[in-house]
Amino acid sequence: MQRIYMDANATTPLLPEVFEAMRPFYIESFGNASSIHQQGQQARAAVDHARESIAHLLRCRASEIVFTSGGTEGDNLALFGILNAENSAAEEPAHLITTQVEHHAVLHAAEALAARGLDVTFLPCTSAGLIEPEALRAALKPNTKLVSIMLANNETGTIQPIAELAAIAHAGGALFHTDAVQAAGKLALDLSPKGALKDVDLLTLSGHKMYAPQGIGVLFVRRSVRLAPIFHGGTHERQRRAGTENVPGIVALGKAAELAERWLIAGAQPLGLASGSANPAELRKLRDHLEQGILSTVEESGVNGAGTDRVANTTNLYFDHIEAEALVIALDLKGLAVSGGSACQSGATEPSHVLTSMGLSDNRARASVRLSLSRLTTAEEVDYALALIPAAVARLRTLSPTYKKAEALTVA
Repeated sequence: MQRIYMDANATTPLLPEVFEAMRPFYIESFGNASSIHQQGQQARAAVDHARESIAHLLRCRASEIVFTSGGTEGDNLALFGILNAENSAAEEPAHLITTQVEHHAVLHAAEALAARGLDVTFLPCTSAGLIEPEALRAALKPNTKLVSIMLANNETGTIQPIAELAAIAHAGGALFHTDAVQAAGKLALDLSPKGALKDVDLLTLSGHKMYAPQGIGVLFVRRSVRLAPIFHGGTHERQRRAGTENVPGIVALGKAAELAERWLIAGAQPLGLASGSANPAELRKLRDHLEQGILSTVEESGVNGAGTDRVANTTNLYFDHIEAEALVIALDLKGLAVSGGSACQSGATEPSHVLTSMGLSDNRARASVRLSLSRLTTAEEVDYALALIPAAVARLRTLSPTYKKAEALTVA
């Protein structure tokens, strides 16, 4: 059976050239990057090179790159690292502003901070999933120390107006963090002093969302920012994140950053990639073809977040009268891997907090499926998906009492 993968927002495949870059650091060059002997210095040089590659992708200083184990740690380090430092020096509890549509790595961290007595505001979003700048401006307080708003939503792909939101936070005297896990490698990110993201103080990315392995990530920390570590041990990462470096993972992420820059800026395909999208515009065309093909053949369906700027690979569609979980299983049995939402919510009985925050009913939220393409997705695979999805939805609707009732009313 042909198998097609359209769940890249959960994790991306490891590119062959990324694997080849990291492989020697498991076998031949296995030294600890903190050791002063030759093997250790080989590892240190590889870590430094990767740090430079990632800094170049983000248009920041290499010294501002902190390696982590992934997005969750990066988000937690940003929130706890800033607010622990700020709260210890404040006369009143520090105030954090975030949103109702964040990834759980931010939401649950914010809830934990609130349980410790910090003041936390969760901003609502519009029906399109956007955070309105005026809502942020109105929420700012004299004790607001940090604003954390994700750049691209992991479920809908909606891109927030981060440059404007960060400028508002700065005008109110607060630092600004963005979870860019679903944006890195898909959008050009310029953190330089004159770049579009010049007011972003902290930014999180994760390797396995950009064709590197799971278990490696980065927190960008602007050099003027005071960050309290949440791990205690050695002096690694300029005393911001203790722990022996994951050298193979770091090397892999550095290589993935180099390939992402080529794909984003030059429009060139990564070496060894014989098919797939050569640049973001091509990937967007594939996504749009998939969306339009589904909407034109499946009645009572639609795109969640339609009409907003979204990352090129992501679509989130609802199919009334079905359960998303049943559709995910039915498509998997036919060889197509998709998702009912965030991978971190797999198996959850509650509807997506992102979709319900956008105003969707529980039933429609539970009837929504995310399809997220990768740079390796081909036009042939999209066409195959277009043959599978309408048929699977039609079969499931024959079992749906709400669909049968709607049909009966139409006939009557």
